[in-house]
Amino acid sequence: MYRTAASRVRALKDFDSKHRQLFVEEHISFIVAQTGYRGWARYATTSAVATKSSGGGFFSWLTGERSSSLPPLDFPLKDVTLPPPLSDYVEPGKTKITTLPNGLKIASETSANPAASIGFYVDCGSIYETPTSFGVTHLLERMAFKSTTNRSHLRIVREVEAIGGNVTASGSREHMSYTYDALKTYVPQMVELLIDSVRNPAFLDWEVSEQLQKVTNDINESSKNPQHLLLEAIHSAGYSGPYANALLASESAVNHLNSTVLEEFVAENYTASRMVLAASGVDHDKLLEYAEPLLSDLPTVSRPLEPKPIYTGGDFRRQADSGITHFALAFELPGGWIKEKDAITLTVLQMLMGGGGSFSAGGPGKGMYSRLYLRVLNEHPQIQSFSAFCSIYNHTGLFGIQATTGSDFAIDAIDVAVKELIAVATSGEVNKVQLDRAKQSTKSAILMNLESRMVASEDIGKQILTYGERKPVGHFLKAIDEVTAQDIAKTAEKLLSSPLTMASYGDAMIQLAGDSIENEVIDFD
Repeated sequence: MYRTAASRVRALKDFDSKHRQLFVEEHISFIVAQTGYRGWARYATTSAVATKSSGGGFFSWLTGERSSSLPPLDFPLKDVTLPPPLSDYVEPGKTKITTLPNGLKIASETSANPAASIGFYVDCGSIYETPTSFGVTHLLERMAFKSTTNRSHLRIVREVEAIGGNVTASGSREHMSYTYDALKTYVPQMVELLIDSVRNPAFLDWEVSEQLQKVTNDINESSKNPQHLLLEAIHSAGYSGPYANALLASESAVNHLNSTVLEEFVAENYTASRMVLAASGVDHDKLLEYAEPLLSDLPTVSRPLEPKPIYTGGDFRRQADSGITHFALAFELPGGWIKEKDAITLTVLQMLMGGGGSFSAGGPGKGMYSRLYLRVLNEHPQIQSFSAFCSIYNHTGLFGIQATTGSDFAIDAIDVAVKELIAVATSGEVNKVQLDRAKQSTKSAILMNLESRMVASEDIGKQILTYGERKPVGHFLKAIDEVTAQDIAKTAEKLLSSPLTMASYGDAMIQLAGDSIENEVIDFD
């Protein structure tokens, strides 16, 4: 059947081609006879061949014949200029910083990306809260990009949507961050709206009340998340003073938060010398042109003393009859980012220990070669998750292990965690293969994060707030390469010499393990 169909197609095709050729030849003969011009005859064969070999429409498609009417792909098209190829190495944009007379800093770096990310960063977070303003950082995060003295919240939303932009805000213990991401074409509008939102919040009573309800919802949701609960508990139990202030408002704090508290906190802390406007993908001169007139009138206010961390160690316990126990062990490393070498070593140590869940949700190979995965999760099926964590601030840092396990295995799991911490503090325990893998993973994480425009602008802003400058990424990559196994052991030893902070959620019997942990650490010392 198929042979018969193919024969008919070929016959139709030949018939169609012969008739087209005959028509062309007869038409040319007629023109020659009428005009006497025989130049057309020269093209008769060529035209016929071209007609024959050109696309036959449906028949060419059906038989797979290629059309010769399309130009070949082995030579450049006429009047088309190809762009120059990219070089093998594209030098990253350098960060330029300008300090205004009032102390505010404006910084940016260029990029070939068609989009830009602009961030406004304030050296102000929950560590600056007082008993009268506890929880204000959480509420400020919620009140970001609400009504200002120049715009309603609806107008802000419509202006952002009109240019396809994206705005976010976040609060931490040391910083408040406001970012705007959109195409470079709209940089003037982005700068004006971002500055207006941070400088001129209206704090309307009805908007504050609405966001306080959402703050309450956040508190309720957080209480159902044991991992988040434990990380907050590690800070509240381990520190005394400003660093013990929670990122989330407490239920009691919600009752006294209002627009007056917000206004007073912003007036006291949102000052020029504590602000940085940072941008990724924006020409520095253009950014200055747009931003300086909007920021130069901020008053010059002397910077207050930065709160100092007071680490004491402590214990947090919460009973829950779920059959599952969550716990976290943590120790302090003084210095934080100000002591850069220790901070870098702590970051590599976290990657070295790694860990994760018993089921790797990130896909095959996620964390499979880290010490906690090989030595703990592969060996103890009772443990559901087991991972190292660190929180590094300007003048302090926390490092520890967080785990989830069945309540009947909780005390054993704690013992395993302590043994793993002691192991990395033992000279010769970490081999070269493990350390090199951890260093490469750390560098990969840094470089991949910096591919994000918003992360890049955040890095610029927060580095300037911390160091007064933006150190190039190569500086940190070099510092990672210089980390040795001896550095890992010394850093882990420093950690274990600090007081223990322990937090648990689940079976109350886990509290009996606290003394044994202290004894094991003392024996190691």
